[in-house]
Amino acid sequence: MKTIMNVELSLGYAHWKKLMLENESFRQENQMNLLAYGHEEGNENKVWVVMDVPSMEHMVGVMNKPEMIKIRQEAGAILASQQMIKLVE
Repeated sequence: MKTIMNVELSLGYAHWKKLMLENESFRQENQMNLLAYGHEEGNENKVWVVMDVPSMEHMVGVMNKPEMIKIRQEAGAILASQQMIKLVE
């Protein structure tokens, strides 16, 4: 299942991207396949991510793991701003 997620950042895109790339093994262990990412044009403090995951329930479960919350907080993600959208064809 494909999902699109967006989140606002407090520490900027370059910092977020560095930490996001360093955590590829965590995503793979948790069946979260990164397909695309980037920030809005003219706004490096709002990122968008496209992922392939087994289900929305799985995605929410991984996002609520303490280690994932810590990773995202260190990357500067403002968790209260996060939105996830399930894509359908």
